[in-house]
Amino acid sequence: MNEADALELARQAIWTIMLVSGPAVGAAMIVGIGIALFQALTQIQEATLTFVPKIIVVLAALTVTASFIGGQIYVFTEHVYSRIEKGY
Repeated sequence: MNEADALELARQAIWTIMLVSGPAVGAAMIVGIGIALFQALTQIQEATLTFVPKIIVVLAALTVTASFIGGQIYVFTEHVYSRIEKGY
């Protein structure tokens, strides 16, 4: 394996990580913005108000997109194993 192959695998790994983490991060971002807006409008500054809904929404997003996440990780793993099997 040369440097170009290693960089290509690293690029694919980073892309897979971004693709897999996207739904959970996006859901947390949307909920966080909504909660921040709610807190700004009502002037309620409760710390637990920010964490509990985000945790619930992230767990729900992970539950809904679990098959997609598993599929993406499976495809990447199969690609890496096939490169190891072929020797490059």
